[in-house]
Amino acid sequence: MLVIKDLYAKVKDSDKEIIKGLNLEIKENEIHVIMGPNGAGKSTLSNIIFNNPKYEITKGYILFEGEKINDLKPNEIAKKGIFMSFQIPEVIPGITNAEFLKSAKTSITGEKVNLFEFANELDENMSKLNINKDYINREVNVGFSGGEKKKNEILQMLTLNPKLAILDETDSGLDVDAIKTVSNGIKIFKNEHNSVLIITHNNKIIKDLDVDYVHILVDGKIVKTGNKDLAKEIEEKGYKEYEN
Repeated sequence: MLVIKDLYAKVKDSDKEIIKGLNLEIKENEIHVIMGPNGAGKSTLSNIIFNNPKYEITKGYILFEGEKINDLKPNEIAKKGIFMSFQIPEVIPGITNAEFLKSAKTSITGEKVNLFEFANELDENMSKLNINKDYINREVNVGFSGGEKKKNEILQMLTLNPKLAILDETDSGLDVDAIKTVSNGIKIFKNEHNSVLIITHNNKIIKDLDVDYVHILVDGKIVKTGNKDLAKEIEEKGYKEYEN
């Protein structure tokens, strides 16, 4: 589904290289986790996959379902079936969650949304996530707590139903109950035709997930890949073994 080959990238208009020869392959029906210390390039990687204009790829390429997406615009990448949650979700005053999701779904599918079916889908997804139904009529993330913002992004993921979901530190700053909600949302979303890439500092969010691969990212490249036990090792010992 996703192939990243010998990727080098930097902050645009600077010499600061952040990603330094990164390789990654994600197939259908897989959950991958990327862990690493602060400044390793984890969030930068997710932004580069979405071709954030703040960054520039200097070498290598990114393929999604066999198609090179390096030069596509972020909205075009989203239409291909990639979703990204943000470490700090955006606040959008004046637009309700219902309006936002309806517009996003229409843009991605290119088809007019059936309002009755859409309302039922939102209601069902909110029930699965144990989200207050009042959410849907509130402005996007306006006045939301950190946990509410992250739950809202999981609601977006379920509703937009991408092929690949990239979750950038979705567990950051969450309490135990909110982490369980997010983890449960990932389990509800996951099926044999899609995949998930979780970027995180710790293993709390993945404890109840069937994770296929855990990657350690240090200084812009993946230095070790293992199974879920690798996340436990990092929790106990930290990253010293992998840092220069």
